[in-house]
Amino acid sequence: MNVQWSWERAADSIPILLDGFKITLLATVLGFVLAAVIGLAIAVVRQSAPKFVTMPLRAVTEFIRLTPLVVQLLFVYYLLPQFSPLQIGIAVLGIHYSTYMAEVYRAGIDAVPPGQWEAARALSLPQTRTWRAIILPQAIRSTLPALGNYAISMFKDTPFLFAITVVEMVTAAQQYGARTFQYLEPITIAGVIFLLASYPTSILIRKLEKSLVY
Repeated sequence: MNVQWSWERAADSIPILLDGFKITLLATVLGFVLAAVIGLAIAVVRQSAPKFVTMPLRAVTEFIRLTPLVVQLLFVYYLLPQFSPLQIGIAVLGIHYSTYMAEVYRAGIDAVPPGQWEAARALSLPQTRTWRAIILPQAIRSTLPALGNYAISMFKDTPFLFAITVVEMVTAAQQYGARTFQYLEPITIAGVIFLLASYPTSILIRKLEKSLVY
C-alpha cells in the first residue's frame, strides 16, 4: 500500500465521498428535526403531566441516553428488518438525541420567570395557550445554541451508521480504500469535509449565543 499522498487519487475519491456526504447530511437533518420535536414533547410532558406518567418516561429517556448509540442502532436494525437501514438510522439518531434535547428544553422552561406563569394564571389562559404563546417561545429562544451544538454532534456521529450497513461518508471512504488499497486520501478528505461543514456552523452558533445573551 502506497502511503504517499496522490492528488489524482484524491480527486478520484471526491465524487464517491460526496455521494456519501448526501446520506450523512440527510441523516443529520432529518434526525435533528425528529430529535427536536420528540425532545420538546418529552420536556413538556415531564413538566406538566402527573407522576405516574413522568416517572416511566424519565426512566425510558435515561435508559436511551445512557446506552451506546451503536448498540441501539444494531438492536433496532435486527428487531425491525422490514425497515431500510437508513430509515432505522434516522429514527434511532433522532430518538437518541431527543433525550439530550429534552434536558435542554427542560432547562429553558425552568429558566422562564415564575411571573410569566402567574400572569398566565391571572389572565385565566388555557394551559395549551400558556405553553404555546408564553412559555415555549421564551424557552426555545434560550435553548437554540445548545440545540445547534447537538446538531453538530449528531453530524459527527453519523459514521456509526456503518454498523447497520448505511453507506455514509466515512463508510464510502473506507469502501474506496478497500477497493483501491489506498486509504490516506479518502479518509483525509472525509475529515476535511466534516471540518468544513462543522466549523462554520459552530461559529454561527457562538454568534447566536452571544446575540441571545447580550
